[in-house]
Formats: sequence, C-alpha cells, structure tokens
Amino acid sequence: MLTLTTWDWVPDAPRGYVRDLRIRWALEEAGLPYVVQSTPIRGKSPDHYAHQPFGQVPWLTDGDLTIFESGAILLHLGGLSPALMPADRAGRSAVTQWLFAALASVEAASQPWSFHHFSGQVGQGPMWSFFADFLFKHRLPHMERVLSDRDWLVGDFSVADILMADVLRLVSRFDGLADFPICRAYVARATARPAFQKAHADQMAHFAAAD
Repeated sequence: MLTLTTWDWVPDAPRGYVRDLRIRWALEEAGLPYVVQSTPIRGKSPDHYAHQPFGQVPWLTDGDLTIFESGAILLHLGGLSPALMPADRAGRSAVTQWLFAALASVEAASQPWSFHHFSGQVGQGPMWSFFADFLFKHRLPHMERVLSDRDWLVGDFSVADILMADVLRLVSRFDGLADFPICRAYVARATARPAFQKAHADQMAHFAAAD
C-alpha cells in the first residue's frame, strides 16, 4: 500500500493547489491503491523533517522507501504504471525531460509571479516586472508553440502532463493564460479527466474535514 502524506489543514486560498494533488492525480490515473495521512502544518515534528528535510509536503511512502518532492514522486509512480510513463527508452526519456521542464523552466518562472498574486502585491516591488516579463515573453509563448500540434506533451497522457498542467493551472487561476488559448485548452483537457476531478475533490474534502 502506498501512503501519501500531506498537511492536516490549510487556509482557503491554497486549497485545490497544494502539491499533494499532483500525487493524488497520478495515483488515480494509474488506479494504484493508496491511503492519505496528515502531518500538522503547525508545530512540525522531527519525524516530519526526517521524511521531508525542508518541512514541506507531500511525501510518499512505498514500503521501505520514502520519497519527497512532487517531481521525484511522479517519476517513481511513473515507474510503477504504464498509464503514467511509456515503457520504451525513448518515451521515458521524453517524459522525464518534460517533467523537469515543468519544474525548472515553467514553474520556476511562474511561481514568483503567482506569489505576488497570493500576497496581494501585483505590480509592486522591483522584481515584479522581471518575473512577469520572463513568464509572458520567454516561457508561455514557447509552451503555446509546443502544444500547438499535440494534445499531450509526449504521445499519450503521462506524468509530464500532470505536472505541466498543474503548473499552468495556477497561472490560469490569476488569468495568466488569457492571451495563450492553446495553453488554456491544454489545462482544460487535463483537468476534465476523471482522475483530476476525483483528486481535486478529495483534497478539498480532506482540508474541509479539518475545519
């Protein structure tokens, strides 16, 4: 049995966007059995840091393995199910590079921009223009081009799409995809999948139960 650990509770604003959703989504796509456990968002224990050295979530326990960082967990799950990653060498390589691109190229650009929105500091501070320009001139136009001739990043749906769609979903939350219709359609396709719908509903219910 796989065990996914996430926060016991979060405020309303991040609900539906906490990164355990990526793992829930992958587990639902693959039909892998799992349970969800909670760790306190306040008063983090030594055991928490033993599993996640930065005191964050999620982490996944698979037998005697404990894996942290959502990208690493998705790679691990990809190795457990052909529904998440192709079996052939070329396909696995392609999915892996897009998984890293979602984290290092797209999310690295979009996350600071999103934080400005979450904190109510849109247009403020010396770095706002830098992050906005970088995202809207050097990342999203390229994703628009890449997705112009395909439904998914690498052939069939994979963990790369889970991660990329989730990254772009947060940009879309603040209307950042208004001028990028192909990226918008990609996020809509991904989030219409039954596995995403269940994962999202389960996360929302998990945090609501702690209110």
